[in-house]
Amino acid sequence: MHDTHDTPTTAGPQSYAVPTLRRRLLSMVYESLLLFGVLFLAGYLFSALTQQRSGLMYRHAMQTWLFLVLGAYFVWFWTHGGQTLAMKTWKIRLVDAHGLPVRPGRAVLRYALAWLWVLPAMALDWALGLTGWNSVALLAGWLVVWALAMRVMPDHQFVHDRLAGTRLVSVLGK
Repeated sequence: MHDTHDTPTTAGPQSYAVPTLRRRLLSMVYESLLLFGVLFLAGYLFSALTQQRSGLMYRHAMQTWLFLVLGAYFVWFWTHGGQTLAMKTWKIRLVDAHGLPVRPGRAVLRYALAWLWVLPAMALDWALGLTGWNSVALLAGWLVVWALAMRVMPDHQFVHDRLAGTRLVSVLGK
């Protein structure tokens, strides 16, 4: 199986190891645990400042706020060293297609394109009017397809990384 070791690949003049799907997904799980705290604090701040009295009050404004907070979190870390805390833990770095640090515009593009992990499934779920376990199954199926698409890419990168002109590289041993 491909997940037992990192695969070397070339990008421009330098050679990089590509992190395995397993390491990438474990990094994402860890990232989601860290983001729970970030979003909790951002939501609390929003609620306190707007005097929000129910979850439906200013719902769309809060969703927009949390989307922007997430974007600021990722863009800042990706443009300041190329690693979030979870990526540092799992020894993964984000670079551009030439192996250089990611600039803010490219980081914003990657953040927007990363929503392709969930938005198509959510749109289809809404269009079909699915509920309960059917919704969960659709989202889970889409996530599996999206993650495994990297297996057929020549450089073993996620689709959103290819589209954004970025790549995840392994920094094991550094």
